Amino acid sequence: MSRTEIIGPASSYYVSQRLRLHFVDWGNETKPPLLLVHGGKDHARSWDQVARALRDDYHVIAPDLRGHGDSAWAQGSTYTLPEYVLDVAQLVEVLGLAPLSIIGHSMGAAVSLYYAGVYPEKVRKLVAIEGMGAPPELRELNEKRELWETTTAWIDAVRSAARRQPRRYATIDEAAARMREENPNLRADQAHHLTVHGVARNEDGSFSWKFDNASRPLFPQRLAPGSLERLWQRISCPTLLVHGSEGWHGDPAKDGRAAHVADAEVLEIPQAGHWVHHDQLDRFVAAVRRFLARGA
Repeated sequence: MSRTEIIGPASSYYVSQRLRLHFVDWGNETKPPLLLVHGGKDHARSWDQVARALRDDYHVIAPDLRGHGDSAWAQGSTYTLPEYVLDVAQLVEVLGLAPLSIIGHSMGAAVSLYYAGVYPEKVRKLVAIEGMGAPPELRELNEKRELWETTTAWIDAVRSAARRQPRRYATIDEAAARMREENPNLRADQAHHLTVHGVARNEDGSFSWKFDNASRPLFPQRLAPGSLERLWQRISCPTLLVHGSEGWHGDPAKDGRAAHVADAEVLEIPQAGHWVHHDQLDRFVAAVRRFLARGA
């Protein structure tokens, strides 16, 4: 194992909307910048294996989104996509990263697609892992719900989250076992690594997840029909839309979502669920290497 494979990233902080937000920097500042954006209930260090594989060729940076990892929790926040996009935009601005490449997973991929639609000139390449939301038929069902129905559901969810006490685990291994229940494809060593960086120690010596439970309820943000698709149509960079053959996301090439991204390539990775980069790391990294190097 080389020295660079052993050395981990440096931790730093920046401010967005008065929140102190954390990010890790894997160094190599002379190389092209590459931002890794995690999903919901996750954290920056979930990208470690991907970052180690790419750090020699790219300046890799991975933020903890607000309410996640070692970033501050937003008081009274609704944790909407535009707020997460603001945090990414602020980090890119503070560090002077644009134009850059971005890899996002799940909610982080949705944030990355949104950012690339708002600032198309700032993104060179984009990899989105299961980040286009629910398949169209499910979105259409949700769009038919009345605003008072979605708002009532959100208020109930917020109240439920407020009453919910963060679960405490006696040991790291116990928390890691819970993580493997969520994703059975994880190896024991992967789950342990993700857990070590994903929990905080409580005063009684137990462990709880770092993410803010208030980030769970989805704010009933009502978008005008077709507005999300028109946002995707503004994305001008080459885009790789990745999904797992066993994921819930569906194939955006078959259901029409991919057609809204002008320069999009769709990749299905077999024997992978929602966490493609964990379930099939080598296949994912190989595909990303080829994609990022193309035309460079």
